[in-house]
Amino acid sequence: MVFLCGIYSLLFAVFHILFWKIFNWKKEVAHLHFTNGAILQILNLRLIYIFLLMAFICFYFNEELIATRLGRTLLGGFSLFWAGRTLEQFVFFDLRNKYVNLLTFIFLVGTLLFLLPIIY
Repeated sequence: MVFLCGIYSLLFAVFHILFWKIFNWKKEVAHLHFTNGAILQILNLRLIYIFLLMAFICFYFNEELIATRLGRTLLGGFSLFWAGRTLEQFVFFDLRNKYVNLLTFIFLVGTLLFLLPIIY
């Protein structure tokens, strides 16, 4: 299960790497104030780093994640990260959009993926 958490995190890192292309950020970010555009891109880069770090931890320290309080705390923290991201869908997006609903489901899956190793 922890290995699946690593794959999930790795896939989200790749997804965020593609944001510049998917969302045409070269053009779209130019419309923002310089500071807002910089903050947006920096936050995305930091998310990529966090997703890659979590994938690494899941792949190389999977037993420690399950067997130690620190590991279970990390798994719980990431489960809360994805739970919060799921809730933010309802605040910031139009839920009538099929892609928003798909992402909401995917974020819920992340919540459960990181939670299950803690409770079983």
